[in-house]
Amino acid sequence: MRYLSTRGGRETDLVSAVMQGLAPDGGLFVPDELPHFDPESIEGETLAEIAAELLRPFFAGSPLEPELAAICEDALNFSVPLTRLQDPPNSLAVLELFHGPTAAFKDIGARFLAAVMERAIPLLGDDDRPLTILVATSGDTGGAVAAAFHGRAKLRVGVLFPKGQVSERQQHQLTCWGGNVRSFEVDGSFDDCQALLKAALTDPVLSRRHRFSSANSINVGRLLPQVAYHAACSLWHWREHGSAAGHIVPTGNLGNGLACVWARAMGMPIREVVLSVNSNLTIPEHLATGKWQPRPSVRTLASAMDVGDPSNMERLFHMLPDFAEVRSTIQAYPVDDEAIRAQIKQDDRRFGRVWCPHTATGFRVYDNLAQAQRAGRSWIVCATAHPAKFESITEAATGHSVPVPASLQGLLERPVEHVALPPELDALAAELERWDVHTQE
Repeated sequence: MRYLSTRGGRETDLVSAVMQGLAPDGGLFVPDELPHFDPESIEGETLAEIAAELLRPFFAGSPLEPELAAICEDALNFSVPLTRLQDPPNSLAVLELFHGPTAAFKDIGARFLAAVMERAIPLLGDDDRPLTILVATSGDTGGAVAAAFHGRAKLRVGVLFPKGQVSERQQHQLTCWGGNVRSFEVDGSFDDCQALLKAALTDPVLSRRHRFSSANSINVGRLLPQVAYHAACSLWHWREHGSAAGHIVPTGNLGNGLACVWARAMGMPIREVVLSVNSNLTIPEHLATGKWQPRPSVRTLASAMDVGDPSNMERLFHMLPDFAEVRSTIQAYPVDDEAIRAQIKQDDRRFGRVWCPHTATGFRVYDNLAQAQRAGRSWIVCATAHPAKFESITEAATGHSVPVPASLQGLLERPVEHVALPPELDALAAELERWDVHTQE
């Protein structure tokens, strides 16, 4: 399979697309075509087995093709349960994506990407420079990427996170690594972090000085395993019930939502794709008006979704250039902070389950769907992070504490360190230069 930029340019292969992260013209890499499957042809049962089957066409012709099964086994080796909350006729289930090392769904994409990149490094020739992976995070991505890449040879990670806009436990996860991971607290929003990352990756001087890549969902290597888990849960449901479920996907930068759209386009038994967003209204306003109007992000309780200019819309527009097609493909509904608090409190009583603020947006959207969409129909809501990562929000809403998973507790006991950074390319360039000097000493 070949990969091309959403903005045109020459096609490339999987290794080049993943290792570059962002296309030279500033666009995002996409496959030249999406493969199509008959659900009955998929034989795998676990997430790793289904991923190995589903992603085989994306690796076709790549030197990594023989290693795909091992990559999936290495990266996707923790539980991803689909848990039923309500029985038919109004079947509701939650896909628990937060059982990885940093208790967030981002572990899935980050671990897969790290497994791919570690195997791809020897394919790049005799260049002794480390591959510098820059990642902008509004909460969970940075911690997951840091955990996935920490200690891997010839790979280093620079985490950019917005000052004062992540939870205390999230920030601890972003800054507790050391070694080949450095964390930068940017005096700005997530959008400033993302703009700084893109500026670095496309700057001709810096690109000659460093070997860059990215680990945000702008990297196609992050999206592929996300396609796999949407496909897997749709197959698990379909095999048990004989029908397709609708998927409700909390989204910020649209990586999670786009992966669900891709999975459905590839033939997976997915009915509607419904996005839940917070008070950052760029996507639902586009669907309502047809106008794409990015704006500065708004801070909310669901901080990992605080994105005013979702990058992956560029991939969706490339896939569906006609607005009517976009509007018929996805729905998107906003959930404000007051509703997030109310949903956490309500579902603690209703299901005996505590959601993180992001997951709570998905369940609020489910509750607000028209009766015709819910009656006698099955739905799956994606749970994106463990509620213990947002203890101040969940405890205030429910009146009780949430046990901390052992993996998260271990990270919270590590010492932390970060560098304060203005949202300026020269400042980031200077820090990268200091990092080079330190590495050579």
